[in-house]
Amino acid sequence: MTIGINAAAAAKQPRTGVEAYVYQLIKGLAALKESKKHRFILFSPQKNNLNFELPDNFEVKELNWSWPFWTQARLAREMLFNQPEVLFIPVHVLPLIHPKNSVVTIHGLEYEYFPEMYPKKRLIYLRWSTKYAVKNARKIIAVSKNTKNDLVKLYGADPEKISVVYHGIKIPDNIKKRKDDLGKFFLYLGRLEEKKNIAGLISGFEMLKKRYQLPHKLVLAGPAGHGYKKIKSKIQSASQRLKFKGDIVELGYISEEEKWQLLKSATAFVFPSFYEGFGLPILEAQASGCPVITSDVSSMPEVTGEGGILIKPEVEQICQAMYKIADDADLKERLITSGYWNVNKFSWQKCAKETLRELTN
Repeated sequence: MTIGINAAAAAKQPRTGVEAYVYQLIKGLAALKESKKHRFILFSPQKNNLNFELPDNFEVKELNWSWPFWTQARLAREMLFNQPEVLFIPVHVLPLIHPKNSVVTIHGLEYEYFPEMYPKKRLIYLRWSTKYAVKNARKIIAVSKNTKNDLVKLYGADPEKISVVYHGIKIPDNIKKRKDDLGKFFLYLGRLEEKKNIAGLISGFEMLKKRYQLPHKLVLAGPAGHGYKKIKSKIQSASQRLKFKGDIVELGYISEEEKWQLLKSATAFVFPSFYEGFGLPILEAQASGCPVITSDVSSMPEVTGEGGILIKPEVEQICQAMYKIADDADLKERLITSGYWNVNKFSWQKCAKETLRELTN
């Protein structure tokens, strides 16, 4: 069987969220014995810059395009003349021209719950492309049960054609704790954008410092996202009110090695997002032995299991959860142990196997 994959996201940097999913999934598919009986074509707007070797049954087909809408223009044109037996779209948007056997991964519908956090044109496109994929794809892969339920509830999708395939997790070997002047710190890892509730996290941390005088810092690691100007203003105003102005540390985009070093060194990973289709950083924290504080909404309880403190994404609860972990060593150890057990349920090999099954059946 010939399987085409929209691989454009795998080549993007930095790889967060969807980009990491596509990259790891292709890597997992390439390593599967079951994949050897199939031919894979990776469609991309640029040459292969993956940092792993592809087997002989994988081909990268460069589809050059200097204009916007690569998927709906250049990839659709390719489908007009050279259709694979199955087309896999791991990034939500199904091209208008596609094989009848097309499979689309939907990662989350946060834009339906928080439309005010999206530019208007982007919101219109997201809604249209989701409706189109739900109607026209032969199968839908949802990355969580919550996402599947949202597709059925909000878009009237047929639950019979939606399969849940979880993301995976793999921690690099021999990653050591970070050695620098950060001292004790709470960590947020991901894009700095409004829908991640960064403003609430900053307010909760400021309350923690004023109420309990803990020595901890708050480290924000990740690239700027939508609404970053408001977040930056919030950081500056909070820093001015705190006794020590260096208590909120912004690192910007960090490397993979730095990410794992931070997770291994942090007192806790704090992820009070308003909505997540999956929430991969939760598993990364658990795999690193870092206690997790995250929201009790959307997919986050599903992903976290027993390995974290679940809270409402509100300032008071963020503050209290951070204090509990900093103050209670036994609680911290229980969360770490539970996190290790939870991570065992997820792997990129399992994700690749289940995805391949959906593509070939």
